[in-house]
Amino acid sequence: MGEATYIPSKAWWKEAVVYQIYPISFFDSNGDGIGDLNGIHAKLDYLKDLGVDVLWLSPIYRSPLADMGYDISDYCDIDPRYGTLADWDNLLKGVHERGMKLMYVPRGMDLVINHTSDEHEWFRQSRSSKTNPKRDWYVWRPPKYDSSGNRHPPNNWQSNFQGPAWDFDEATQEYYLHLYVAKQPDLNWENPEVREAAWDVMRFWIDRGCDGFRMDVINLISKVDGLPDAPITVPGEVCQPASMHFANGPRVHEFIKEMHNKVLSKHDLITVGETPFTYDASHLLDYVLPGNKELNMVFHFELMDIDSPKAGQDFEPLRAKEWKLSDLKSTVSRWQQYKREEGFWNAIFIENHDHSRVVSRFGNDSDEWRALSAKMFAMLQITQSGTQFVYQGQELGLKNFPRSWGIEEYKDVASLNYWNKILSQRQRSTGTKDQDMSDILDGFQKKARDHSRVPMQWDSTSNAGFTQGTPWMRVNEDHQTWNATAEIADETSIHAFWKKALTIRKQYEVLIYGDFKDISDEYPSVFAYIRTLKNTRALVLLNFKELEVDFMLREGESVGQLKFILGNYNIEEPRILSTGSIHLKGHEGRLYISE
Repeated sequence: MGEATYIPSKAWWKEAVVYQIYPISFFDSNGDGIGDLNGIHAKLDYLKDLGVDVLWLSPIYRSPLADMGYDISDYCDIDPRYGTLADWDNLLKGVHERGMKLMYVPRGMDLVINHTSDEHEWFRQSRSSKTNPKRDWYVWRPPKYDSSGNRHPPNNWQSNFQGPAWDFDEATQEYYLHLYVAKQPDLNWENPEVREAAWDVMRFWIDRGCDGFRMDVINLISKVDGLPDAPITVPGEVCQPASMHFANGPRVHEFIKEMHNKVLSKHDLITVGETPFTYDASHLLDYVLPGNKELNMVFHFELMDIDSPKAGQDFEPLRAKEWKLSDLKSTVSRWQQYKREEGFWNAIFIENHDHSRVVSRFGNDSDEWRALSAKMFAMLQITQSGTQFVYQGQELGLKNFPRSWGIEEYKDVASLNYWNKILSQRQRSTGTKDQDMSDILDGFQKKARDHSRVPMQWDSTSNAGFTQGTPWMRVNEDHQTWNATAEIADETSIHAFWKKALTIRKQYEVLIYGDFKDISDEYPSVFAYIRTLKNTRALVLLNFKELEVDFMLREGESVGQLKFILGNYNIEEPRILSTGSIHLKGHEGRLYISE
C-alpha cells in the first residue's frame, strides 16, 4: 500500500469523544426520581476517567415534556425538574475545570428550533388572534372544505409521530402545522423575526459558556412553497408521509449560512446537525463542506435504517426486519469514503436517545455473547473516521429491557402513538375491542426508543443507584449484575474495554484521519478494512457471527510490521499467519497497526 494521497485538516472537534447524556435518566441527586444537573455534576469524574472530551446534554429547558423536553416552553431557563441556571453554571464550571467542554441541545434551537411547545409564550401570542404580531411566527393555514362542507386540514401530510400534521385552533378557525406531536407547533423560519429570535437564544447560551450545539431536525426548517399534498405512497391511509416537502427544503442552506454568519463564525464551537428523512448523500454535502460555512458535521441515519421496513419513501422505525451485514458494510464504507478530499466529516454513532441498544439490535445480547458482541461494536465505532458520539450506558454494554415488559412500561410518545394507531386500525377492521398486539411488542422490544431512556445503571442496589426515590421509568432488572460499579472493578469489563479503546483512538491519528478501504470481499460474517495515514496502516477485523471463521487477506496485502493493538478476547498476541490467514472466533474483533 502506498501513502494516502489526502490528509484531512486537523481540528479539536474532529478528535473529540462526545458523550451524550439523557438528563432525566442519568443520575438523580435529590431523590425525586428524575435525573438532574447536580446528578450530572456528581458523575463528572466518571466521565473524565472514561476519556470523554465533550458532554452533550439532551434538552433541559422548561418543557411540558410532551416529547421528553423536545417541546420547549422557554429557551432561556432550566426546567425546575432538572435544577436552576445556577446549577447549570456550576455544572459548566465543573466540566471546564476537568478540561472538558459542554454542548447543548435545545430543539428548534438543538437547536430544537424547528418547533416549540404550544405552551411557549411565542405560540400563546400567535394563537391568540390572527392580528397578533407573532401570528406569522408559526405556520397557520385555513381549512379545506369538501363538496359536503366537511372541514379538512390544509394538506394530507402525516405527522412524524402518527396522525395528521395539522391541528385545528377553534379560537382563530385555522390549522397550525406540527411535524411532530400537536404540542410541538412548527416555527415559520421564512419570518426573519423568528430567525433573529433563534440567534438570540444561541447567543444566550454561548454567553453562559456553552461550547457548541447539536441542532435537532435542522434540515426540516424550510418547507416547500405552497405546502402541497404529498403523493399517495401508503394506499388506504388518509395522511401520507411528506418528507419530500419538508426535509432539506429550498431555503434551508440560506438559513444555516445566516446562522453561521451571525452567530457560529464568532466562536470556536462544535456544531452537528440532525438530518432525518435524507436518503441521498448529496443532500447532506452542503451542510458540511468547509467552504459552505454551515456546520461541522451532521447525523445521518442510513445505518439506523438497515433493519427498518419502508412505508412509502420513508422507513418505519418501530418495526424490525432482518438486516444484512452486506448493507452495514456498504453503508459504513460509503460514508467513510464520501467526499473525503472535499472536506466532508462524519459524526460516528450507533446509539443515542432515539435508538435502542446496539448489542440487542444488531449484536447478540445473550449471556454467552453479550460482552464480546458489545466490545466488537465498540471497535467498529472507534476505528471509523469521524467525531465519536457515545451514548450513556453504551460504555457498559447495556441492553434492551425484556420482552416481558408490557405496553404500560413504554413512555415514549412515538411508541404510544404508534401502538394506539395500530390498535385502532385493528379494532375498526374486526369490530372487536381486544386485539393481539404481540407483533407490535416484538418490534418495540427490538427498536423502541424507550430502551435507551431507562435509568442509568450505576450499581446493584435498589433502582440501580439511579435514585433514592421512585424512578420516573422502570429500571432494567439486570442492573444487579450489569452496572458501572461492577464494571469499573473488573479489568475485563466492557467499560474497561471502552476506556482502553478511546485511549488507543487518541493515540493513533490513523484511526481519526486515515483513509478507508474495505477488504472484506465476499466473507458473509466478516467486516475487514484498512485505514491508512501517511506511512501508518491500521487493519480492523470484525466477525459479526457466533461461528468461527478463517479470513484470508487479499493477495498483495502485506502484513508487514503489523502489531496487535486491541482485541475483545483475552489473547496476548493473536497471530496473522505468513500466508495472510487469520482465524477469528465468534464475535471477535482485532485491531493491528503498523508504523
